[in-house]
Amino acid sequence: MPVRVLLVDDHTVMRQGVRMLLTLDPEIEVVGEAANGRDAVTLAHQLRPDVVLMDLLMPVMDGLSAITEIRRDLPETEIVALTSVLEDSIVTDVVRAGAIGYLLKDAGGDEVIKAIRAAAQGEVHLSPQAAARLVRDVRAPENPQTLTTRETEVLKLMAQGKSNKEIAQALKIGEKTVHSHVSNILSKLNVPSRTQAALYAIRTGLVSLNSLGGQA
Repeated sequence: MPVRVLLVDDHTVMRQGVRMLLTLDPEIEVVGEAANGRDAVTLAHQLRPDVVLMDLLMPVMDGLSAITEIRRDLPETEIVALTSVLEDSIVTDVVRAGAIGYLLKDAGGDEVIKAIRAAAQGEVHLSPQAAARLVRDVRAPENPQTLTTRETEVLKLMAQGKSNKEIAQALKIGEKTVHSHVSNILSKLNVPSRTQAALYAIRTGLVSLNSLGGQA
């Protein structure tokens, strides 16, 4: 089944350009478009897309507010921010709101497609610029519980942008076991998302910044 994508941007030309790009990939289907955050929330509830490609600066409702609502109501829908904004506080707030990816609008077409595919698999994908800002901001959790050796292995692969399926294959364990490990990791680190767990792994030296989301 193709990855079902909802495009959200208040600029018609931008949406048209991204739609044309995505139609070149047979594994991606654009199921809807919205010009503001409020319409994005409404369409997300109606269409239940796999991935929302979300602008941040929009009228009626901004992208950050829309991300917060969609992730609260539709946890199975992943969100990739596609924006020209690179302020430290905004990048951090977007990830904390639940976005699994963050791209700048000067990203190449291949990068956008890669981020959408990664999001559909539950993989973290951040632009190098966004990742650098996030790592500066992320704080080590207070009194984190100690991870087991296996959980540490899972966290390292997760921080490298691996999906549960890929982690299961690498460690020769079942996907359900990986899912259980991921849940335990988030609980022990007291972080709400894979993205923040990955950033913690970088901050503590478990993986390098260049490893995040498969960045090279």
